[in-house]
Amino acid sequence: EKCRNYLNEKMETQKVPIYGVTTGFGSLCNISISKEQLSQLQKNLVMSHACGVGDEVPAEVVRLMLLLKVQNFCFGYSGAQLQTVQRLVDCYNDDVLPVVYQQGSLGASGDLCPLANLMLPAILGMGEVYWKGRRCDVGEVYAAKGWQPIALQSKEGLALLNGTQFMSAHAVWSLIQARRLSKWADLVGAMSLEAYDGRIEPFLPLSHRIRPHKGQLATAERFLQVLEGSQLIRRPKEHVQDPYSFRCIPQVHGAVKDNLAYVQSVIENEINGVTDNPNVFPDEDMVISAGNFHGEPIAIPMDTLAIALSELASISERRVYLLIHGYRGLPRYLAPNPGLNSGFMIPQYTAASIVSQNKGLCWPASCDSVPSSNGQEDHVSMGANSATKLVRIIDNVETVLSIELFNAAQALDFRRPLRSSALIERIHADYRKVVPFIEVDTYMHPLMVRSAQFIREKQYL
Repeated sequence: EKCRNYLNEKMETQKVPIYGVTTGFGSLCNISISKEQLSQLQKNLVMSHACGVGDEVPAEVVRLMLLLKVQNFCFGYSGAQLQTVQRLVDCYNDDVLPVVYQQGSLGASGDLCPLANLMLPAILGMGEVYWKGRRCDVGEVYAAKGWQPIALQSKEGLALLNGTQFMSAHAVWSLIQARRLSKWADLVGAMSLEAYDGRIEPFLPLSHRIRPHKGQLATAERFLQVLEGSQLIRRPKEHVQDPYSFRCIPQVHGAVKDNLAYVQSVIENEINGVTDNPNVFPDEDMVISAGNFHGEPIAIPMDTLAIALSELASISERRVYLLIHGYRGLPRYLAPNPGLNSGFMIPQYTAASIVSQNKGLCWPASCDSVPSSNGQEDHVSMGANSATKLVRIIDNVETVLSIELFNAAQALDFRRPLRSSALIERIHADYRKVVPFIEVDTYMHPLMVRSAQFIREKQYL
């Protein structure tokens, strides 16, 4: 309210144009707008920028967008009306989720296009939303709740559309999923190690203390904890070494953990900052047109996280390959009667296909820029593309890890009567409640779907 009142007073006394307050936008910044047209200017901005296309943004990400926009406004440097912020809070609390599309943002003047699609129904009463489990015209919600479209004041439409909430919401969702998948990669990798009759020495602390990366140390320690009490890991081994996909788990999984920690620190800064423009400073009597909307600070880290997570899938697929090839006493393709049965031959194909797709998705979007707004916005981050690619990679990593679990559980059954650790046996027993041991060839797709659902819903660490 202090910021809003300051802007209202400023417009009465300021003779010099203020960008976004008394002028047009982008390359139209030199065109002054009369006081009588300022509200229409802000409304026009939201309507004209709602040009999103492509797939819809998932509901949980839209909720995060609403939350993060409220957070941005609550610092008091944006000039939004209190009733505008309250409307976003109401949409969040009542699960009134605007239909937002994945394509349209350059990640530079903020996420203009998707944020316009977010605000058009919420603030202006136009467009569609998801409400009470179905898609409907937002007019139904306004009628049911007695809402009215909000008459935007000066600068307010720009405050709604400038900002990185599309990118940062995807980043927050991705970090939550990435932390879950990082834990699962360790658990599934440990089950595969047991099933492959792997060695414990690569996880002992001595080697990791002399190369003290935090993630590497943490991964090695976690494997020792997970495999505590295992009969399989302690039995004498005929082989001297394991392949890299087992022996180098601490180094690969650990590097992912280190990158996760870095990206999390960046995103925490982002969502606790102000990213719209211009920034309003009542105490200093200044309105500064700067560039906090530019997505580069998070675009590069999201591309980095995409590369890191893809490595979890890459090394996982290699462990699947080793489990099915008849090494170390396991039957070929993990089939009790190979030849007549193809067994687990083709799930590895699927994993390999997904890993290959990830390689293409890992090309950094942040290294590209296409000028816009008649050259005024001449360098953009493309961070929105970094964000949506990251989500696709996370879905792919989850699928590959679920395929490894599918294989590892089958392979572990061939090691009976020897037992793994209490934790691995508990995971295996829970998994067998939804995915059975495969005696003869069967339709595997439903089982693979259940395997992915198991990883999505279960937590053990």
